[in-house]
Amino acid sequence: MATTADIPRLEMIQVADTVAREKGLDREEVLEAMELAIQKAGRSKYGLEHDIRAEIDRKSGEIKLLRFMQVVEAVENENTQIALPEAQRRNPDAQVGDFLTDELPPIDFGRIAAQTAKQVITQRMREAERKRQYEEFKDRVGEIVSGTVKRVDFGNTIVDLGGRAEAIIRRDESIPREALRPSDRVRAYIYDVREEPRGPQIFLSRTHPQFMAKLFTQEVPEIYDSIIEIKAVARDPGSRAKIAVLSHDPSIDPIGACVGMRGSRVQTVVQELQGEKIDIIPWSPDTANFVVNALAPAEVAKVLLDEDKGTIEVVVPDDQLSLAIGRRGQNVRLAAILTGWDIDIVPESEESERRQKETRERAEAFRTTLDVDEVIAHLLVAEGFSRVEEVAYVGLEELTSIEGFDEELASELQRRALAFIETRDAEFEKRRVELGVADDLKAIEGLTPGMLVRLGEKGVKTLDDLADLAGDELREIVGEDEMDGDAANAVIMAARAHWFEGEEPPATEQGATA
Repeated sequence: MATTADIPRLEMIQVADTVAREKGLDREEVLEAMELAIQKAGRSKYGLEHDIRAEIDRKSGEIKLLRFMQVVEAVENENTQIALPEAQRRNPDAQVGDFLTDELPPIDFGRIAAQTAKQVITQRMREAERKRQYEEFKDRVGEIVSGTVKRVDFGNTIVDLGGRAEAIIRRDESIPREALRPSDRVRAYIYDVREEPRGPQIFLSRTHPQFMAKLFTQEVPEIYDSIIEIKAVARDPGSRAKIAVLSHDPSIDPIGACVGMRGSRVQTVVQELQGEKIDIIPWSPDTANFVVNALAPAEVAKVLLDEDKGTIEVVVPDDQLSLAIGRRGQNVRLAAILTGWDIDIVPESEESERRQKETRERAEAFRTTLDVDEVIAHLLVAEGFSRVEEVAYVGLEELTSIEGFDEELASELQRRALAFIETRDAEFEKRRVELGVADDLKAIEGLTPGMLVRLGEKGVKTLDDLADLAGDELREIVGEDEMDGDAANAVIMAARAHWFEGEEPPATEQGATA
Protein backbone atom coordinates (compact mmCIF):
# COMPACT_ATOMS: atom_id res chain seq x y z
CA MET A 1 0.00 0.00 0.00
CA ALA A 2 1.54 3.31 -1.11
CA THR A 3 2.33 6.12 1.30
CA THR A 4 3.13 9.76 0.72
CA ALA A 5 6.77 8.91 1.36
CA ASP A 6 6.71 6.26 -1.39
CA ILE A 7 5.67 8.71 -4.13
CA PRO A 8 8.78 9.64 -6.17
CA ARG A 9 9.53 13.27 -5.50
CA LEU A 10 10.51 14.39 -8.98
CA GLU A 11 7.68 12.37 -10.50
CA MET A 12 5.21 14.50 -8.52
CA ILE A 13 6.62 17.65 -10.15
CA GLN A 14 6.65 16.02 -13.60
CA VAL A 15 3.00 14.98 -13.27
CA ALA A 16 2.06 18.53 -12.29
CA ASP A 17 3.95 19.94 -15.28
CA THR A 18 2.32 17.47 -17.67
CA VAL A 19 -1.23 18.13 -16.42
CA ALA A 20 -0.68 21.89 -16.50
CA ARG A 21 0.60 21.71 -20.08
CA GLU A 22 -2.20 19.45 -21.35
CA LYS A 23 -5.00 21.42 -19.68
CA GLY A 24 -3.53 24.84 -20.35
CA LEU A 25 -3.42 25.57 -16.61
CA ASP A 26 -0.90 27.20 -14.34
CA ARG A 27 1.55 24.74 -12.73
CA GLU A 28 0.90 26.30 -9.32
CA GLU A 29 -2.83 25.56 -9.60
CA VAL A 30 -2.11 21.88 -10.26
CA LEU A 31 0.27 21.60 -7.29
CA GLU A 32 -2.26 23.33 -5.02
CA ALA A 33 -4.88 20.79 -6.10
CA MET A 34 -2.47 17.95 -5.22
CA GLU A 35 -1.77 19.51 -1.81
CA LEU A 36 -5.50 19.77 -1.15
CA ALA A 37 -5.99 16.11 -2.05
CA ILE A 38 -3.19 14.96 0.28
CA GLN A 39 -4.47 17.29 2.98
CA LYS A 40 -7.96 15.78 2.75
CA ALA A 41 -6.54 12.27 3.02
CA GLY A 42 -4.47 13.35 6.05
CA ARG A 43 -7.49 14.79 7.83
CA SER A 44 -9.40 11.58 7.18
CA LYS A 45 -6.60 9.61 8.92
CA TYR A 46 -5.73 11.93 11.81
CA GLY A 47 -9.15 13.48 12.41
CA LEU A 48 -11.15 16.25 10.78
CA GLU A 49 -10.95 18.28 13.98
CA HIS A 50 -7.24 18.94 13.40
CA ASP A 51 -5.82 21.73 11.23
CA ILE A 52 -3.76 19.55 8.91
CA ARG A 53 -2.12 20.90 5.78
CA ALA A 54 0.02 19.37 3.07
CA GLU A 55 3.00 21.04 1.44
CA ILE A 56 4.81 20.01 -1.73
CA ASP A 57 8.27 21.47 -2.24
CA ARG A 58 8.17 23.24 -5.62
CA LYS A 59 11.73 22.20 -6.51
CA SER A 60 12.38 18.79 -4.97
CA GLY A 61 8.80 17.48 -4.91
CA GLU A 62 9.12 16.49 -1.23
CA ILE A 63 5.75 16.06 0.49
CA LYS A 64 5.19 17.16 4.09
CA LEU A 65 2.06 16.64 6.16
CA LEU A 66 1.88 19.24 8.95
CA ARG A 67 -0.44 19.86 11.89
CA PHE A 68 -0.89 23.57 12.67
CA MET A 69 -1.52 24.85 16.22
CA GLN A 70 -2.32 28.51 16.83
CA VAL A 71 -0.75 30.22 19.85
CA VAL A 72 -3.42 31.73 22.15
CA GLU A 73 -3.62 33.04 25.70
CA ALA A 74 -6.59 30.85 26.67
CA VAL A 75 -7.12 27.54 24.91
CA GLU A 76 -10.67 26.91 23.69
CA ASN A 77 -9.95 24.09 21.25
CA GLU A 78 -7.14 21.70 22.19
CA ASN A 79 -7.02 20.25 18.67
CA THR A 80 -6.10 23.52 16.93
CA GLN A 81 -4.79 25.79 19.71
CA ILE A 82 -1.85 25.84 22.13
CA ALA A 83 -1.34 28.01 25.23
CA LEU A 84 1.35 30.69 25.06
CA PRO A 85 3.52 29.29 27.95
CA GLU A 86 3.63 25.82 26.39
CA ALA A 87 4.33 27.28 22.95
CA GLN A 88 7.25 29.31 24.33
CA ARG A 89 8.73 26.18 25.90
CA ARG A 90 8.86 24.73 22.37
CA ASN A 91 9.84 27.99 20.70
CA PRO A 92 10.97 30.90 22.90
CA ASP A 93 10.10 33.40 20.13
CA ALA A 94 6.45 32.30 19.90
CA GLN A 95 3.83 35.07 20.21
CA VAL A 96 0.04 35.07 20.41
CA GLY A 97 -1.35 34.58 16.89
CA ASP A 98 1.65 32.58 15.62
CA PHE A 99 1.34 29.00 14.39
CA LEU A 100 3.46 26.05 15.53
CA THR A 101 3.73 23.03 13.26
CA ASP A 102 4.24 19.33 13.93
CA GLU A 103 5.32 17.13 11.05
CA LEU A 104 3.17 14.01 10.85
CA PRO A 105 4.21 10.54 9.64
CA PRO A 106 3.47 9.68 5.99
CA ILE A 107 -0.05 8.37 5.43
CA ASP A 108 -1.04 5.15 3.70
CA PHE A 109 -3.05 5.71 0.51
CA GLY A 110 -5.65 2.99 0.71
CA ARG A 111 -8.12 2.43 -2.12
CA ILE A 112 -10.71 4.82 -0.68
CA ALA A 113 -8.15 7.48 0.23
CA ALA A 114 -6.58 7.29 -3.22
CA GLN A 115 -9.99 7.56 -4.89
CA THR A 116 -10.89 10.56 -2.72
CA ALA A 117 -7.60 12.24 -3.59
CA LYS A 118 -8.24 11.64 -7.28
CA GLN A 119 -11.73 13.17 -7.01
CA VAL A 120 -10.35 16.24 -5.23
CA ILE A 121 -7.66 16.74 -7.86
CA THR A 122 -10.16 16.26 -10.69
CA GLN A 123 -12.58 18.74 -9.15
CA ARG A 124 -9.89 21.36 -8.59
CA MET A 125 -8.59 20.87 -12.12
CA ARG A 126 -12.09 21.36 -13.48
CA GLU A 127 -12.57 24.55 -11.44
CA ALA A 128 -9.17 25.88 -12.53
CA GLU A 129 -9.96 25.08 -16.16
CA ARG A 130 -13.31 26.88 -15.92
CA LYS A 131 -11.61 29.91 -14.40
CA ARG A 132 -9.02 29.88 -17.16
CA GLN A 133 -11.75 29.70 -19.81
CA TYR A 134 -13.62 32.65 -18.30
CA GLU A 135 -10.48 34.78 -17.99
CA GLU A 136 -9.51 33.95 -21.57
CA PHE A 137 -12.87 34.72 -23.20
CA LYS A 138 -14.42 37.47 -21.03
CA ASP A 139 -12.43 40.13 -22.89
CA ARG A 140 -13.16 38.62 -26.31
CA VAL A 141 -16.82 39.60 -26.43
CA GLY A 142 -17.39 41.20 -29.82
CA GLU A 143 -14.95 38.94 -31.68
CA ILE A 144 -15.55 36.25 -34.28
CA VAL A 145 -14.27 32.78 -33.36
CA SER A 146 -14.01 29.55 -35.32
CA GLY A 147 -14.75 26.12 -33.97
CA THR A 148 -15.99 22.63 -34.71
CA VAL A 149 -19.55 21.50 -34.10
CA LYS A 150 -19.41 18.95 -31.29
CA ARG A 151 -23.09 18.10 -31.09
CA VAL A 152 -26.56 19.54 -31.64
CA ASP A 153 -29.03 19.27 -28.75
CA PHE A 154 -32.64 20.29 -29.41
CA GLY A 155 -31.57 22.98 -31.86
CA ASN A 156 -28.75 24.29 -29.64
CA THR A 157 -25.32 23.81 -31.19
CA ILE A 158 -22.33 23.01 -28.95
CA VAL A 159 -19.08 24.25 -30.51
CA ASP A 160 -15.57 23.08 -29.58
CA LEU A 161 -13.23 26.07 -29.68
CA GLY A 162 -10.02 24.18 -30.35
CA GLY A 163 -10.16 21.90 -27.31
CA ARG A 164 -9.66 24.78 -24.87
CA ALA A 165 -13.32 25.64 -24.34
CA GLU A 166 -16.86 24.89 -25.42
CA ALA A 167 -19.42 27.45 -26.54
CA ILE A 168 -23.09 27.33 -27.41
CA ILE A 169 -25.12 28.71 -30.31
CA ARG A 170 -28.69 28.78 -29.09
CA ARG A 171 -31.53 27.95 -31.42
CA ASP A 172 -32.64 31.61 -31.61
CA GLU A 173 -29.06 32.67 -32.43
CA SER A 174 -28.79 30.21 -35.33
CA ILE A 175 -29.57 31.18 -38.91
CA PRO A 176 -33.01 29.76 -39.83
CA ARG A 177 -32.92 26.62 -41.95
CA GLU A 178 -29.15 26.26 -41.47
CA ALA A 179 -28.29 22.60 -40.81
CA LEU A 180 -25.10 22.28 -38.77
CA ARG A 181 -23.78 18.75 -38.20
CA PRO A 182 -21.10 17.32 -35.90
CA SER A 183 -17.56 17.95 -37.20
CA ASP A 184 -18.68 20.95 -39.31
CA ARG A 185 -16.45 24.01 -39.11
CA VAL A 186 -18.39 27.09 -38.05
CA ARG A 187 -17.70 30.77 -37.40
CA ALA A 188 -19.76 32.82 -34.96
CA TYR A 189 -19.81 36.04 -32.95
CA ILE A 190 -19.15 36.06 -29.19
CA TYR A 191 -21.93 38.22 -27.74
CA ASP A 192 -21.76 37.20 -24.08
CA VAL A 193 -19.55 35.36 -21.57
CA ARG A 194 -21.09 34.65 -18.18
CA GLU A 195 -20.05 32.82 -15.03
CA GLU A 196 -22.75 30.35 -14.03
CA PRO A 197 -22.94 27.64 -11.33
CA ARG A 198 -22.06 24.96 -13.87
CA GLY A 199 -19.09 26.97 -15.09
CA PRO A 200 -18.46 29.82 -17.52
CA GLN A 201 -20.80 29.89 -20.51
CA ILE A 202 -19.64 31.30 -23.84
CA PHE A 203 -22.58 32.37 -25.99
CA LEU A 204 -22.17 32.61 -29.75
CA SER A 205 -24.45 34.05 -32.40
CA ARG A 206 -24.75 33.81 -36.16
CA THR A 207 -27.76 36.14 -36.29
CA HIS A 208 -26.32 39.14 -34.44
CA PRO A 209 -26.03 42.28 -36.62
CA GLN A 210 -22.43 42.71 -35.52
CA PHE A 211 -21.58 39.24 -36.86
CA MET A 212 -22.18 40.55 -40.36
CA ALA A 213 -20.30 43.78 -39.57
CA LYS A 214 -17.28 41.80 -38.35
CA LEU A 215 -17.36 39.60 -41.46
CA PHE A 216 -17.18 42.72 -43.64
CA THR A 217 -14.31 43.97 -41.48
CA GLN A 218 -12.41 40.77 -42.23
CA GLU A 219 -13.17 40.85 -45.95
CA VAL A 220 -12.77 44.59 -46.68
CA PRO A 221 -9.30 46.00 -45.86
CA GLU A 222 -10.63 49.57 -46.05
CA ILE A 223 -13.02 48.83 -43.17
CA TYR A 224 -10.26 47.15 -41.15
CA ASP A 225 -8.05 50.23 -41.70
CA SER A 226 -10.94 52.56 -40.65
CA ILE A 227 -11.02 54.26 -44.05
CA ILE A 228 -14.60 53.05 -44.42
CA GLU A 229 -16.88 53.01 -41.37
CA ILE A 230 -19.89 50.77 -40.82
CA LYS A 231 -22.50 53.15 -39.37
CA ALA A 232 -25.47 50.82 -38.93
CA VAL A 233 -26.59 47.24 -39.58
CA ALA A 234 -30.05 45.67 -39.74
CA ARG A 235 -30.69 41.97 -40.37
CA ASP A 236 -33.49 39.54 -41.00
CA PRO A 237 -31.18 36.52 -40.53
CA GLY A 238 -30.99 34.13 -43.44
CA SER A 239 -33.20 36.32 -45.62
CA ARG A 240 -32.11 39.93 -46.04
CA ALA A 241 -29.92 42.60 -44.47
CA LYS A 242 -29.02 46.25 -44.87
CA ILE A 243 -25.69 47.83 -43.97
CA ALA A 244 -24.93 51.57 -44.05
CA VAL A 245 -21.34 52.60 -44.78
CA LEU A 246 -19.42 55.88 -44.85
CA SER A 247 -16.06 56.60 -46.49
CA HIS A 248 -13.66 58.95 -44.71
CA ASP A 249 -11.66 59.23 -47.95
CA PRO A 250 -13.55 61.06 -50.73
CA SER A 251 -11.57 59.16 -53.36
CA ILE A 252 -12.87 55.76 -52.19
CA ASP A 253 -16.38 54.58 -53.02
CA PRO A 254 -17.61 52.77 -49.88
CA ILE A 255 -20.18 50.66 -51.74
CA GLY A 256 -17.74 49.57 -54.44
CA ALA A 257 -15.11 48.69 -51.84
CA CYS A 258 -17.59 46.53 -49.91
CA VAL A 259 -18.86 44.80 -53.05
CA GLY A 260 -15.37 44.07 -54.37
CA MET A 261 -14.19 43.03 -57.81
CA ARG A 262 -17.11 41.24 -59.48
CA GLY A 263 -18.82 41.07 -56.11
CA SER A 264 -16.11 38.86 -54.59
CA ARG A 265 -16.09 40.49 -51.15
CA VAL A 266 -19.81 40.70 -50.56
CA GLN A 267 -20.35 37.19 -51.96
CA THR A 268 -17.96 35.77 -49.36
CA VAL A 269 -20.12 37.30 -46.63
CA VAL A 270 -23.34 36.17 -48.34
CA GLN A 271 -22.09 32.58 -48.49
CA GLU A 272 -21.14 32.63 -44.80
CA LEU A 273 -24.65 33.89 -43.98
CA GLN A 274 -26.35 31.13 -45.98
CA GLY A 275 -27.36 33.25 -48.95
CA GLU A 276 -28.65 36.27 -46.99
CA LYS A 277 -29.30 39.09 -49.47
CA ILE A 278 -27.36 42.22 -48.45
CA ASP A 279 -28.19 45.81 -49.44
CA ILE A 280 -25.15 48.08 -49.05
CA ILE A 281 -26.26 51.70 -48.83
CA PRO A 282 -24.44 55.02 -48.33
CA TRP A 283 -24.89 56.57 -44.90
CA SER A 284 -25.88 60.25 -44.77
CA PRO A 285 -25.93 62.71 -41.85
CA ASP A 286 -29.14 64.11 -43.32
CA THR A 287 -31.97 62.03 -41.89
CA ALA A 288 -34.25 62.40 -44.90
CA ASN A 289 -31.54 61.33 -47.36
CA PHE A 290 -30.54 58.42 -45.13
CA VAL A 291 -34.14 57.18 -44.99
CA VAL A 292 -34.46 57.45 -48.77
CA ASN A 293 -31.25 55.42 -49.18
CA ALA A 294 -32.39 52.86 -46.60
CA LEU A 295 -35.64 52.19 -48.50
CA ALA A 296 -33.77 51.31 -51.71
CA PRO A 297 -34.51 49.87 -54.20
CA ALA A 298 -37.89 51.62 -53.85
CA GLU A 299 -38.20 55.16 -55.23
CA VAL A 300 -39.32 57.91 -52.85
CA ALA A 301 -41.33 60.99 -53.85
CA LYS A 302 -41.34 62.93 -50.58
CA VAL A 303 -40.18 62.67 -46.96
CA LEU A 304 -42.03 64.37 -44.08
CA LEU A 305 -40.07 64.44 -40.81
CA ASP A 306 -41.68 64.81 -37.35
CA GLU A 307 -38.81 65.13 -34.86
CA ASP A 308 -41.11 65.52 -31.83
CA LYS A 309 -42.77 62.15 -32.45
CA GLY A 310 -39.63 60.53 -33.85
CA THR A 311 -41.51 59.42 -36.96
CA ILE A 312 -41.00 59.88 -40.68
CA GLU A 313 -43.74 59.77 -43.28
CA VAL A 314 -42.43 58.63 -46.65
CA VAL A 315 -44.55 59.26 -49.73
CA VAL A 316 -43.91 56.86 -52.61
CA PRO A 317 -45.45 56.48 -56.07
CA ASP A 318 -48.38 54.07 -56.01
CA ASP A 319 -46.53 51.54 -58.16
CA GLN A 320 -43.61 51.57 -55.68
CA LEU A 321 -45.72 50.92 -52.56
CA SER A 322 -45.28 47.13 -52.41
CA LEU A 323 -41.54 47.44 -53.15
CA ALA A 324 -41.07 50.05 -50.41
CA ILE A 325 -42.91 47.95 -47.83
CA GLY A 326 -41.35 44.67 -48.94
CA ARG A 327 -42.49 41.11 -48.44
CA ARG A 328 -44.25 40.91 -45.06
CA GLY A 329 -43.02 44.45 -44.35
CA GLN A 330 -39.38 43.38 -44.48
CA ASN A 331 -37.95 46.34 -46.41
CA VAL A 332 -39.52 49.09 -44.30
CA ARG A 333 -38.82 47.17 -41.08
CA LEU A 334 -35.10 46.85 -41.86
CA ALA A 335 -34.97 50.51 -42.94
CA ALA A 336 -36.55 51.54 -39.62
CA ILE A 337 -33.99 49.51 -37.64
CA LEU A 338 -31.14 50.88 -39.74
CA THR A 339 -32.13 54.54 -39.36
CA GLY A 340 -33.61 54.40 -35.86
CA TRP A 341 -36.83 56.10 -37.00
CA ASP A 342 -40.42 54.88 -37.19
CA ILE A 343 -41.21 54.97 -40.90
CA ASP A 344 -44.75 55.27 -42.25
CA ILE A 345 -45.12 54.49 -45.96
CA VAL A 346 -47.91 56.42 -47.72
CA PRO A 347 -48.83 56.12 -51.43
CA GLU A 348 -48.95 59.36 -53.43
CA SER A 349 -52.66 59.00 -54.16
CA GLU A 350 -53.52 58.79 -50.45
CA GLU A 351 -51.19 61.66 -49.56
CA SER A 352 -52.66 63.80 -52.35
CA GLU A 353 -56.20 63.07 -51.19
CA ARG A 354 -55.30 63.91 -47.60
CA ARG A 355 -53.57 67.12 -48.66
CA GLN A 356 -56.62 68.17 -50.66
CA LYS A 357 -58.85 67.45 -47.68
CA GLU A 358 -56.62 69.53 -45.38
CA THR A 359 -56.65 72.35 -47.93
CA ARG A 360 -60.44 72.32 -48.10
CA GLU A 361 -60.77 72.29 -44.30
CA ARG A 362 -58.31 75.16 -43.82
CA ALA A 363 -59.88 77.20 -46.61
CA GLU A 364 -63.33 76.68 -45.09
CA ALA A 365 -61.99 77.76 -41.67
CA PHE A 366 -60.58 80.99 -43.17
CA ARG A 367 -63.79 81.60 -45.11
CA THR A 368 -65.95 81.41 -41.97
CA THR A 369 -63.62 83.12 -39.47
CA LEU A 370 -62.49 85.97 -41.75
CA ASP A 371 -65.73 86.23 -43.75
CA VAL A 372 -63.94 86.06 -47.12
CA ASP A 373 -64.71 84.32 -50.39
CA GLU A 374 -63.23 80.98 -51.43
CA VAL A 375 -60.62 82.54 -53.70
CA ILE A 376 -58.99 84.54 -50.89
CA ALA A 377 -59.28 81.59 -48.49
CA HIS A 378 -57.53 79.23 -50.93
CA LEU A 379 -54.82 81.81 -51.65
CA LEU A 380 -54.03 82.01 -47.92
CA VAL A 381 -53.79 78.22 -47.69
CA ALA A 382 -51.64 78.05 -50.82
CA GLU A 383 -49.19 80.53 -49.24
CA GLY A 384 -48.79 78.26 -46.20
CA PHE A 385 -51.18 79.89 -43.72
CA SER A 386 -52.97 77.28 -41.61
CA ARG A 387 -54.37 79.18 -38.59
CA VAL A 388 -56.11 82.49 -38.07
CA GLU A 389 -53.41 83.49 -35.53
CA GLU A 390 -50.83 83.39 -38.31
CA VAL A 391 -52.85 85.88 -40.34
CA ALA A 392 -53.37 88.15 -37.32
CA TYR A 393 -49.77 88.41 -36.18
CA VAL A 394 -47.72 88.02 -39.35
CA GLY A 395 -45.94 91.03 -40.79
CA LEU A 396 -48.14 93.04 -43.14
CA GLU A 397 -45.55 92.74 -45.91
CA GLU A 398 -46.00 88.95 -45.99
CA LEU A 399 -49.68 89.35 -46.78
CA THR A 400 -49.11 92.06 -49.39
CA SER A 401 -46.55 89.80 -51.11
CA ILE A 402 -49.40 87.45 -52.07
CA GLU A 403 -50.44 88.03 -55.66
CA GLY A 404 -53.62 90.14 -55.77
CA PHE A 405 -53.33 91.31 -52.13
CA ASP A 406 -52.85 95.05 -51.66
CA GLU A 407 -52.18 96.84 -48.38
CA GLU A 408 -55.85 97.67 -47.84
CA LEU A 409 -56.92 94.03 -48.20
CA ALA A 410 -54.07 92.81 -45.99
CA SER A 411 -54.94 95.30 -43.24
CA GLU A 412 -58.61 94.33 -43.38
CA LEU A 413 -57.76 90.62 -43.11
CA GLN A 414 -55.62 91.27 -40.04
CA ARG A 415 -58.35 93.41 -38.47
CA ARG A 416 -60.91 90.63 -38.97
CA ALA A 417 -58.49 88.01 -37.66
CA LEU A 418 -57.78 90.03 -34.50
CA ALA A 419 -61.51 90.64 -33.97
CA PHE A 420 -62.24 86.92 -34.29
CA ILE A 421 -59.47 86.02 -31.82
CA GLU A 422 -60.71 88.63 -29.33
CA THR A 423 -64.28 87.32 -29.48
CA ARG A 424 -63.19 83.70 -29.28
CA ASP A 425 -60.84 84.32 -26.35
CA ALA A 426 -63.59 86.17 -24.48
CA GLU A 427 -65.79 83.10 -24.83
CA PHE A 428 -62.91 80.90 -23.67
CA GLU A 429 -62.37 83.17 -20.65
CA LYS A 430 -66.03 82.92 -19.70
CA ARG A 431 -65.87 79.14 -20.00
CA ARG A 432 -62.65 79.03 -17.94
CA VAL A 433 -64.34 80.84 -15.07
CA GLU A 434 -67.32 78.49 -15.27
CA LEU A 435 -64.98 75.49 -15.05
CA GLY A 436 -63.20 76.92 -12.01
CA VAL A 437 -59.72 77.06 -13.56
CA ALA A 438 -57.49 79.13 -11.26
CA ASP A 439 -56.32 82.58 -12.37
CA ASP A 440 -52.72 81.50 -11.61
CA LEU A 441 -52.72 79.33 -14.71
CA LYS A 442 -53.40 82.37 -16.93
CA ALA A 443 -50.01 83.80 -15.97
CA ILE A 444 -48.07 80.80 -17.28
CA GLU A 445 -46.47 81.62 -20.59
CA GLY A 446 -47.38 79.21 -23.37
CA LEU A 447 -50.96 78.46 -22.28
CA THR A 448 -53.64 79.99 -24.51
CA PRO A 449 -57.25 80.61 -23.40
CA GLY A 450 -58.35 77.60 -25.43
CA MET A 451 -55.76 75.40 -23.72
CA LEU A 452 -56.96 76.56 -20.29
CA VAL A 453 -60.49 75.48 -21.18
CA ARG A 454 -59.31 72.05 -22.35
CA LEU A 455 -57.32 71.64 -19.13
CA GLY A 456 -60.35 72.57 -17.04
CA GLU A 457 -62.51 70.07 -18.92
CA LYS A 458 -59.97 67.37 -17.97
CA GLY A 459 -60.01 68.37 -14.29
CA VAL A 460 -56.71 70.29 -14.33
CA LYS A 461 -57.72 73.47 -12.51
CA THR A 462 -54.88 74.49 -10.18
CA LEU A 463 -51.11 74.95 -10.34
CA ASP A 464 -50.64 71.71 -8.41
CA ASP A 465 -52.91 69.85 -10.84
CA LEU A 466 -50.83 71.12 -13.74
CA ALA A 467 -47.53 70.49 -11.93
CA ASP A 468 -48.48 66.84 -11.40
CA LEU A 469 -48.64 66.24 -15.15
CA ALA A 470 -45.81 65.00 -17.33
CA GLY A 471 -44.96 66.80 -20.55
CA ASP A 472 -46.54 64.19 -22.82
CA GLU A 473 -49.73 64.18 -20.72
CA LEU A 474 -50.03 67.96 -21.12
CA ARG A 475 -49.57 67.70 -24.89
CA GLU A 476 -52.24 65.00 -25.07
CA ILE A 477 -54.75 67.30 -23.33
CA VAL A 478 -54.07 70.57 -25.17
CA GLY A 479 -53.33 68.93 -28.52
CA GLU A 480 -49.98 67.66 -29.77
CA ASP A 481 -50.21 69.95 -32.79
CA GLU A 482 -50.62 72.96 -30.48
CA MET A 483 -47.53 72.40 -28.30
CA ASP A 484 -44.19 70.67 -28.83
CA GLY A 485 -42.25 68.71 -26.23
CA ASP A 486 -39.93 71.53 -25.14
CA ALA A 487 -42.81 73.97 -24.69
CA ALA A 488 -44.75 71.39 -22.65
CA ASN A 489 -41.76 70.80 -20.37
CA ALA A 490 -41.33 74.56 -19.88
CA VAL A 491 -45.00 74.94 -18.90
CA ILE A 492 -44.77 72.06 -16.41
CA MET A 493 -41.67 73.54 -14.79
CA ALA A 494 -43.32 76.96 -14.55
CA ALA A 495 -46.24 75.31 -12.74
CA ARG A 496 -43.82 73.59 -10.35
CA ALA A 497 -41.87 76.75 -9.59
CA HIS A 498 -43.81 77.40 -6.36
CA TRP A 499 -42.66 74.00 -5.06
CA PHE A 500 -39.05 75.15 -5.13
CA GLU A 501 -39.31 78.66 -3.74
CA GLY A 502 -36.03 79.35 -1.95
CA GLU A 503 -34.43 76.26 -3.54
CA GLU A 504 -32.55 75.54 -6.75
CA PRO A 505 -35.16 74.11 -9.15
CA PRO A 506 -34.29 70.90 -11.03
CA ALA A 507 -33.44 70.86 -14.72
CA THR A 508 -36.42 71.43 -17.00
CA GLU A 509 -36.15 68.16 -18.89
CA GLN A 510 -35.76 66.04 -15.76
CA GLY A 511 -38.60 67.74 -13.93
CA ALA A 512 -41.07 67.57 -16.78
CA THR A 513 -40.57 63.89 -17.39
CA ALA A 514 -40.57 62.81 -13.74
